Amino acid sequence: MVETLKRLVTGIDGLDALLMGGLVAGASYIVQGPPGAGKTILANQVATGHVAQGGRVLVATLLSESHERLFQYLSTLEFFDASLVGDQILFLSAFDTLQEEGLEAVVRLLRQEIVRQRASLLIVDGLLNARSRAETSLDTKKFVAQLQGHAAFAGCTVLLLTSARLEEGSPEHTMVDGVIELGEQLDGSRAVRHVQLRKTRGSGALSGRHECRISQAGLQVYPRLEALYSHPSDLGSATLKLVTTGVSTLDEMLGGGLAEGSVSLVMGPSGVGKSSLGLAFLAAATPEAPALHFGFYETPARLRLKARSLGYDFVEMERCGALLLSWQPTTEGLLDEVGARLLAQVRASGARRVVIDSLGAFGRLASDPNRLNGFFRALTAELRAQGVSVLLTWEMRDLFGSEITAPAPDLSSIVDNLLLMRFVELDSQLRRVLSILKVRDSHYDPSLHELTIGPTGITLRNAFVGTQGVLSGTATASGDR
Repeated sequence: MVETLKRLVTGIDGLDALLMGGLVAGASYIVQGPPGAGKTILANQVATGHVAQGGRVLVATLLSESHERLFQYLSTLEFFDASLVGDQILFLSAFDTLQEEGLEAVVRLLRQEIVRQRASLLIVDGLLNARSRAETSLDTKKFVAQLQGHAAFAGCTVLLLTSARLEEGSPEHTMVDGVIELGEQLDGSRAVRHVQLRKTRGSGALSGRHECRISQAGLQVYPRLEALYSHPSDLGSATLKLVTTGVSTLDEMLGGGLAEGSVSLVMGPSGVGKSSLGLAFLAAATPEAPALHFGFYETPARLRLKARSLGYDFVEMERCGALLLSWQPTTEGLLDEVGARLLAQVRASGARRVVIDSLGAFGRLASDPNRLNGFFRALTAELRAQGVSVLLTWEMRDLFGSEITAPAPDLSSIVDNLLLMRFVELDSQLRRVLSILKVRDSHYDPSLHELTIGPTGITLRNAFVGTQGVLSGTATASGDR
């Protein structure tokens, strides 16, 4: 029988997800990273969360910095509660003891205070100073081992903070059960914070590097979606049901509509009507099966006006709970943060159909473009697992021409249905054309249809019979040379 280890929940949701439930209770961890990486914020945030779970914390500093200065900085963060200091969270300076009496005296002091405070979490800030005070690597091992021993006897979990980037073979690494590394890298002119679990003894964890940010709420960690959802949370329905696209003619072309829980991609240049097709899809929602518009370019106010011009009353749909409009500015943000927000809004709203406008914005948020394929796979697979019918848009660069640029390699395995929208010149008029390139496991009408947008919405008609070269952008009658 597999034993389940008791966990100490950190209170940082993303970090708990990386740790598969939290820190192992009674274990010891190193939190390392350069100055400013967020080690102290992480530790104090964990301390506050632990107190909220009924625990007691001892924070020992081996640094010369005063606690008053530390409290001044922490007071700018929402999680910090000064009323906990001195009771549930005890701060102790061991700097003078370290300098005057050495490592063994620090161990004796912390052992006494662990017992006196009845601490279930010990945080030691300034491990680098302890390492500098040690005469040999054996002394460092002994210091860590003694702390671990006394803490474990008291049922206390240990966090050791250091600004040094300790290597895997260092004395400290060999002694502790886990290593949490915080860092920062430049992506162009933007700085991106990250966290990595470099060691987790006796416990599963999400490996690799994950993005994080520090805000007034404290440290927020966003696991890579492809790691968090390497397996979808559900296999989805085994029964084929069809949902309307909101355009009756398009439903006929698709053999009755889109498969429930399928992912459809609409590709085309700017202004061709991708967003309008998405609005028609949203307008078919009901309070029992609501919809979510997750967009990056048009604000909710603009969407309501645009919907009204097509004959859709989004204001009423929002009022009755059939629709949620969510806008994401593209100026700043983290890829996995936005992906997590989308999934959270789907769960909270109970959305059964979602429009994401557009996939290109995710590419601008990605610090590593090579991740996009895996990210899209994880995101769409999880939406599909929840039975959500998804309509994605992708803006192509060229207004005319038959060349198609895909948002990610191996596109066919990511989406179930693929629709192409283009502009075409015919009889000295600029027209919109829609064609279906793919419908997974279903027959469909492959003929080219002219799309028109008006006050009653979208209409489609088969207007290119006897015409060739439509997708090239310049159509001619079949008999013309």
